[in-house]
Amino acid sequence: MSLRLERLMASSVVHVAFAFLAMGSWAAFANRTHPMPAPLQAGLIQGALSATITLLLKRGIEALARRFSGLTALLVPPLIAGLVSAGLLTAIHTIGGTPEIFRTIAVPWTVATSYAALYNLSLWRSRKA
Repeated sequence: MSLRLERLMASSVVHVAFAFLAMGSWAAFANRTHPMPAPLQAGLIQGALSATITLLLKRGIEALARRFSGLTALLVPPLIAGLVSAGLLTAIHTIGGTPEIFRTIAVPWTVATSYAALYNLSLWRSRKA
């Protein structure tokens, strides 16, 4: 892989933009059966939320992982991240009037929580070694 491509792939801006586009598109698709502007609004809300979550999740997991030890350090950080993500996604989509909240947040929540669990597992293993 070229140095230029490596830099691009490591860029936080690229990750945030990808999260916005991918999860915003998903939210618009999940709400496609409702009249405009509901799908567009759901997409913009989810895109902004996913971009923000992408930006903060790694640091949040790292901070939580430092606060715990043993098996608790493996289980609690992704659990907290998943609960906080679910709460924020649900609350903000409810406030925004998203018609298909469960369908809208299912994919972004699963992706964020899976990332939190896998990243936390890597941190836990490296601390354990």
